[in-house]
Amino acid sequence: MNGEPGFRGIYAIPVTPFNEDLSVDWKSLGKCIEFSVDAGAHGIVIPVNASEGPFLSDTEREMSIQTAVNVVNGAIPIVAGVSGSSVIHSVDLTNKFKDMGVSSVIAMPPNGANTEIMEETYSKIAEIGQIPVWIQNNKPPAGPTIATKTIVNLLKSVTHVDYVKEESLLPGQVMTQIFNEAGNTIKGIMGGMGGRFLCDEYRRGACGTMPAGHITDAHVTLWKALEAGGRDENGLQIVTEEARGIWEQMIPALNFEFLYSVFAYKMAYFKRGIIKTPLCRTPANKSLDNFDVSELNLILDRLGDLLTK
Repeated sequence: MNGEPGFRGIYAIPVTPFNEDLSVDWKSLGKCIEFSVDAGAHGIVIPVNASEGPFLSDTEREMSIQTAVNVVNGAIPIVAGVSGSSVIHSVDLTNKFKDMGVSSVIAMPPNGANTEIMEETYSKIAEIGQIPVWIQNNKPPAGPTIATKTIVNLLKSVTHVDYVKEESLLPGQVMTQIFNEAGNTIKGIMGGMGGRFLCDEYRRGACGTMPAGHITDAHVTLWKALEAGGRDENGLQIVTEEARGIWEQMIPALNFEFLYSVFAYKMAYFKRGIIKTPLCRTPANKSLDNFDVSELNLILDRLGDLLTK
């Protein structure tokens, strides 16, 4: 229910940093990944939505994964993002990435996909990859929401489809339903949305979360406090008072990033001296104004005891 040892904990998502001309700043990407590894991340997920994956070329996506493989050097698992514009696209990405040193792949179905296309996406990814597959269940506009029944059917029927990243509108309830209905066919579920609901997800059996990596150090501190809780007489994971206190301290940061997404992640990386520019390719108009930057400065300052620099 709680995942194998290698797939448990904080799986950090680095942003894709850009130069002034919006070309990829590969040196800064390496620093983002190195920062998360040094901060104690248990895995790296790249490139996905928080990495502006939809706005990278396939060559850039491949180079991003190669950068992660080089920096991580086998220390922790790497989850490769293979969401594509079609089933063929996702299968092609999986075929490119499967032998690069990644531990698993994660995908959302193509936007607009019906149930048949969703099932085909994961079946064909699993067939070509022959490594563990994560179903990423999201919500528009970030990605499609998959019916829980479909997720359970895939877990039960498709070899290698063993894991779920759950970040739809009611993630905790969906997690519980998947655990109840999928039984031993589900090896682990992680949450998303920056860990905004991590305490509730942990109580329900989550094996981790996949947040953007700009405050990996804070997320790792929270996870350590969660893992210190053990289990109750019913086998349920216990959320300690320490963990809840840390989570409550993080909430302003998580709420802020919920509003501004990658613009917030990148500005935090920039303020922390990890990337050279906070520039984004995403066409969404969520740029930070002076008041937002001032608010982010205050949020990071008040997180001080949870941050390493």
